[in-house]
Amino acid sequence: MSHGSILVVDDEAGIRQQLAAILGDEGYVVSTAGSGEEALAALAREIYDLVLLDVWLPGADGVETLRQLRGLGLDLPVVMISGAASAEVAVRAVREGAHDFLDKPLALERVLVTVSNALAHARLRRRLAVGDEEPPVLTGRSPAVMELRRQLLLAAPSESRVLIWGPNGAGKEVVARLLHVHSRRATGPWVAVNCAAIPAELIESELFGHLKGAFTGAVESKRGKFEVADGGSLFLDEVGDMSLLTQAKVLRVLQESRFTRLGGAQEVRVDVRVVAATNKDLEAEIDAGRFRRDLFFRLNVIPIRVPALAERREDVPLLAGEFMRELAAMVGIPPKRFTPAALQRLQEHDWPGNVRELRNLVERLLIMVAGDEIDEDAVELSVGRRGHVTEGGLLPLKLARERFERDYIAGVVEQCGGNMSRAARALGLERSHLYRKLRSLRDDGVFVSSLTPSRPGGKVR
Repeated sequence: MSHGSILVVDDEAGIRQQLAAILGDEGYVVSTAGSGEEALAALAREIYDLVLLDVWLPGADGVETLRQLRGLGLDLPVVMISGAASAEVAVRAVREGAHDFLDKPLALERVLVTVSNALAHARLRRRLAVGDEEPPVLTGRSPAVMELRRQLLLAAPSESRVLIWGPNGAGKEVVARLLHVHSRRATGPWVAVNCAAIPAELIESELFGHLKGAFTGAVESKRGKFEVADGGSLFLDEVGDMSLLTQAKVLRVLQESRFTRLGGAQEVRVDVRVVAATNKDLEAEIDAGRFRRDLFFRLNVIPIRVPALAERREDVPLLAGEFMRELAAMVGIPPKRFTPAALQRLQEHDWPGNVRELRNLVERLLIMVAGDEIDEDAVELSVGRRGHVTEGGLLPLKLARERFERDYIAGVVEQCGGNMSRAARALGLERSHLYRKLRSLRDDGVFVSSLTPSRPGGKVR
């Protein structure tokens, strides 16, 4: 793990040199400043993990410098150094956010213990800021899931990099999270980055951080995801969408465990386990010149494939039940029961959107179906717009037309946010005619009663 970077602020050159030598021998990267003004200028140029700040300084004293530092929005531990600070000064420093005090003359062991504790406290705060969600569960009893679970438990305790591949919505991030939870880094931070969701011009700043003024819009310095994940795991989702330039920089971090922030000169060392995921064929991307072969080999130490939901249909009832209980608890309503025929229909669906599509469908059925039971017709209406075909063959034209009409009207009402006037205009109907249509749909048991307007001209609720 990176030891961290420290700024020593003291007007005595001997103290600065002594602390720089002691801390440098312990592996810390140390910079020095002789006044509060020099310290603030240094903090504007570079990101530090810790500041050792003398109370008695020329010009702005240590407490005033600390106040200005906090005013810049810099959230880092500051340890005050004092030869004879009064109780009043100590109270002022604590109010401004001082983490601890060191007394002069400085004792070597006391300095090292205080610095180590302050940095550990800062790392814990960053980890908590990232968020400690409940670990996900890999639901399923199918052979495909049993094999995935076996591979996961074998790979998790190692420090080797893992490349997870599979279709969108299959649960690649769940697998990545479980790799972290069952690893030796489980108490460290878990940081996820969706490489496809970040514009190409911002991905480097997101990964490696930047200093204030490094580019237009960089109004403050920021740590990158690699740095935030120090001591833990970094998940690079959709890694195949990174530009070749960014790939080259990621490759260097993987090779050397160090990088430079945008706009900075100081190298930052990190200890991070990288787990990557993609829905692309990276070997085909390599042949097309869009992905670096050397980066592929660095990432693909342990390949893990996440199966599509269509390959594990026997897990669909388990997943549907789990999602129903979870979503009902979130919404604050009783869960609904799937009939055997409804579950059978769910298993027959192709699931192009995989587990994510199933979860969205369960949420839609929970909200939109009246009563406490979800039957096959409700599922049929919601999955794939395939209401013109049944297990026994084609539906009569009249019934197929009715199903298409109710499906289409429901979609328009939903797109209009429940605003009946807008929905009627979009459909080319009189508002009263649309009300009659909705009432007939409600009577069919397709929609909850709340689709009926609560008041004339109002939004459905």
